[in-house]
Amino acid sequence: MSPQPPETARRLLAEAGHAALASLGPDGHPHASLVLLATAPDLTPLMLLSDLSQHAAHLKADPRMSLLIDGATRAERDLTEPRLTVTGRAAPLDDGALVDRFVARHPSARTYAGFADFRLYAVTPQAGLLIAGFGAIHRLEAADLKAEA
Repeated sequence: MSPQPPETARRLLAEAGHAALASLGPDGHPHASLVLLATAPDLTPLMLLSDLSQHAAHLKADPRMSLLIDGATRAERDLTEPRLTVTGRAAPLDDGALVDRFVARHPSARTYAGFADFRLYAVTPQAGLLIAGFGAIHRLEAADLKAEA
């Protein structure tokens, strides 16, 4: 039996090390950037962003955003691999334990995690769209993207 869509989405979130972040620029156009990604124990997506970056400035002005997580594991990527888009809002979060969790996931972030211009952002998912393979499209609710209790 193949995994259910929420289970697949949670696995993609838990395993993701990076994502494409789309934020809204001041002109209303989307801006995409590649960011490192980790998750809190409940699978809340976490990003460590510099205040000097465009995407952080965009999120401060308008917290609406989306993440695209690519589940491709093969060297030759194709569109049959699973991928997840999470839409929601991102906001800075002051939580030293979650910064430590982020750095444990991305040891290279240790060099800048303590810089004054870096902030941990937590994403509050509002919905998800899982493409689990060709023609396998599943709309998800925010609750589908949280760790099961």
